[in-house]
Amino acid sequence: MPRPAMILPALVLLAAALNCGAASGTHTAPRPRARDLGVPFDGTPGPLNAITDVAGVLVGHTTRIEGSGKLAVGKGPIRTGVTAVLPRAAASLMQNFSFAGWYAQNGNGEMTGTIWVEESGFLEGPVMITNTHSVGVVRDAVIAWRVAHGPADATDSWWSLPVVAETWDGWLNDINGFHVKPEHVFHAIDSASSGPVAEGSVGGGTGMICNGFKGGIGTSSRRLPDKAGGYTVGVLVQCNIGGMGHSLRIAGVPVGREIVGNDPYNPELPDFSERGSIIAVVATDAPLLPHQLKRIARRVSLGLGRTGSIAANDSGDIFIAFSTANTGASVVDHVVALKMLPNDMMSPLFAATVQATEEAVVNAMVAATDMTGVDGHQVRALPHDQLRAVLAKYHRLVH
Repeated sequence: MPRPAMILPALVLLAAALNCGAASGTHTAPRPRARDLGVPFDGTPGPLNAITDVAGVLVGHTTRIEGSGKLAVGKGPIRTGVTAVLPRAAASLMQNFSFAGWYAQNGNGEMTGTIWVEESGFLEGPVMITNTHSVGVVRDAVIAWRVAHGPADATDSWWSLPVVAETWDGWLNDINGFHVKPEHVFHAIDSASSGPVAEGSVGGGTGMICNGFKGGIGTSSRRLPDKAGGYTVGVLVQCNIGGMGHSLRIAGVPVGREIVGNDPYNPELPDFSERGSIIAVVATDAPLLPHQLKRIARRVSLGLGRTGSIAANDSGDIFIAFSTANTGASVVDHVVALKMLPNDMMSPLFAATVQATEEAVVNAMVAATDMTGVDGHQVRALPHDQLRAVLAKYHRLVH
């Protein structure tokens, strides 16, 4: 049987050739972002207003949008994908781990590998995000990728506990058709790059719904002032939370009560209005240790609360935070000297996390477009003109 190192390049090339039914990678035709529409937010973003403002962080997507009409399990329609967040460039990722911490606000979801993150304090590879029923294949593909890219003398014994998270896209996607394949995972990792990050209906967020409207991938960042250390915090979310959107708030405005839409889920299943999940990845260049990064991850909940989320019973709200500082902390043959930000200096980072989380969710909704999926299920995107009108009504529109 061929070794993973031999078969992987061919699969990567296959994924690139397929183009996976839609745009792949981080760069697609730009969509308006929340600030472009005049939505006001607290804090100062980085130049990209994205998680990639944290130096070294890369993001890649593989998006699959194929077919239409009646659901045929195994055939489609397909509205899904996978997103990769790399805390460091791929070449250094194998031997240069990042301190990390994670937190589950509500646990009706999955993020693999977190027991070892908790125990070791390290994130040892990329953070992958996909749909609920593709976690297994994504996990296995990450292991194959790491074996193929590991040290030449260690590929037979290399082991890994990948971090793979999920939200459910079964209203629009043939989720039981298992349409995320290893080659899609390889492509998301290998195409990951710095720079602007594609948002909305891309990658793992392709088939997601957020607060009654089309959701998906969103990102934002905050740059602290020099007196607070000048650090950067970036957040990326895969947003699938909320029901019909009655509780949705944007910039403090009760948008969900002002913009009336149809419940995207089957009205015969009213319990769906309480379902949904969100995954958040927080990156920072501040020198934080694992217990401090867990504190950062907890603050994601406060950002979600600003948008109206209550972390409902059926929601999987799971967050992970990592630091790109303290490079070389994972060496195994000598004592390591570390830097640590004092706890008393962390409050600005907490504020930045809350602010960037709120904006990332809104960016995911603003970037998304209308989508029709399995059995003709339709989900409309948040209408930009109506959003601006509501913000103006409450004197919150930035002109």
